[in-house]
Amino acid sequence: MELKKSKKADLENKRGLFLQIGMFVSLAIVLFAFNYSEKVTKADSLGQVAATEISEEMIPITRQEEVKPPPPPPPPAAVEILNIVTDDTKIIDNLEIMDSEATKETKVEVAQIVTEEKEKVEEEIFVVVENMPEFPGGELAMRKYINAAIKYPSLAQENGIQGKVFVNFVVDKEGNVTNAKVFRGVDPSIDKEALRVIMSLPKWKPGMQRGKAVRVSFTVPISFQLQ
Repeated sequence: MELKKSKKADLENKRGLFLQIGMFVSLAIVLFAFNYSEKVTKADSLGQVAATEISEEMIPITRQEEVKPPPPPPPPAAVEILNIVTDDTKIIDNLEIMDSEATKETKVEVAQIVTEEKEKVEEEIFVVVENMPEFPGGELAMRKYINAAIKYPSLAQENGIQGKVFVNFVVDKEGNVTNAKVFRGVDPSIDKEALRVIMSLPKWKPGMQRGKAVRVSFTVPISFQLQ
């Protein structure tokens, strides 16, 4: 059965018109919403600002009290010792007053104190003199003597220690070797052996300066080498 509608009741033909009207109204509402703004009225005054006084708090200044050292203790009181003497004690005065007046016959003895100052003047040690000290047989004989007298320390041999020791000594007026000391050492054991050999040197012919025997300083190098 077909349904029949009147043209007045049929709204399908007016749907496009209603759609356009709705879109226009919606667009108008959106534009009004974007353009709407509240007017700001001009303010005559910003009000009154109450000035409040800020009271500054005074911080008291404190100083640390100086600590004074305690006073020293008082000295001990002197105790007076009283010797009680009986009435029967006799006091003997042996006080003799000598006459202090001098006459012509008075002899005055003045004790003379003689102070003897002994100044030990150390004799000068020369390095170069007119006639230098000589080892018996010459320098070559001294080298042979040193090589024959040296005993290589076993501790130095085990550790493979070798080098050259410089020993300084003084030949005095009698030709004796004195004041031997290591000028440049290598090892304590080797240095000790070098000093022993130098101190065992025989007497030298002393050095001469202006016809007088003088003390002369010498420095001898001793080589310790492992073979």
